[in-house]
Amino acid sequence: MPSIEVTNLQKTFEIKRKTEGLGGSVRSLFKPRYSSIEAVRRLTFQMEAGELLGFIGPNGAGKSTTIKMLTGILHPTAGEAKVLGYVPWRERQKLAYHIGTVFGQRPQLWYHLPAIDTFKLFGKIFEMEDSETNKRIAFLSEAFEIQDLLETPVRKLSLGQRMRCEVAASLLHRPKLILLDEPSIGLDVVAKQRIRDAIRVMAKMENVGVLLTSHDAGDLEALCKRVIIVNHGQIVYEDKVSNLKRKFLTSKLVEVRYADQVSKSFTVEGADVLKVGTYGVKLRFDTVATPVDKVLSHLTSAGGVVDITISDPPLEDVIAEIYQTQAMPT
Repeated sequence: MPSIEVTNLQKTFEIKRKTEGLGGSVRSLFKPRYSSIEAVRRLTFQMEAGELLGFIGPNGAGKSTTIKMLTGILHPTAGEAKVLGYVPWRERQKLAYHIGTVFGQRPQLWYHLPAIDTFKLFGKIFEMEDSETNKRIAFLSEAFEIQDLLETPVRKLSLGQRMRCEVAASLLHRPKLILLDEPSIGLDVVAKQRIRDAIRVMAKMENVGVLLTSHDAGDLEALCKRVIIVNHGQIVYEDKVSNLKRKFLTSKLVEVRYADQVSKSFTVEGADVLKVGTYGVKLRFDTVATPVDKVLSHLTSAGGVVDITISDPPLEDVIAEIYQTQAMPT
């Protein structure tokens, strides 16, 4: 049985419009006008048991709205969905025992208390025996490397430390599926990698399905086998991450900082130099046309490298390219 089955799912919000002009405030009070916004438009997709699926798109694409319907927080305007065999908005309480959720911008840990207090509270909520809860906490704390963090008040943890505790807490009751909404938002490179490693290990060990939303293409490469891209509430692309990477994630951004001053005429064959500063350069190149090792060799031979960062283009640029490709005649 698929973990998630979605058919023609829709969500429309009614937004009150502000009436302009003299007496507008009175009219809007007694006879308000509304406009409709389609946040999700006829989404149809499936997610298999144990699958790691990326569900991505720009701000306002409908990702979080979809997640909220799949967890039962929101009722859809139309369409159908089943999560682990349950209709989320009708059987939310039953479903809660089998899924875990993490909303990157909405913490579930008690801010002024140590994380372990929230863990133990979750154990009570999910009707776990104290001995089972303690064993599970010990296992998760080792998997997520949070042994030294559990007794620290959450307010004193760094964002990366808190997010590791958040994801671990979502796995306390051994869910079959976790829904992660921007779990790496605001994290530095090291913290992101630790979160990704822990999620990947847990998914493999316990066959947990992962539905991940993110603005970071690196999250997809590290965690997901398949990706669905949505924009304006609709699916614009659905394929394996390997195919997405081969077709659309070939461009790389490189930022280098040198120990000595950089020449204003700095160039790299096969790359576009976007910016040249006193001690640093920023450039972009296509890995299909120019091998990575060739670019790195040139950069390191140009002087003493203090720091170097290689990143993917913004996800919004990838989606724009997908649109352009779809618009081209076949």
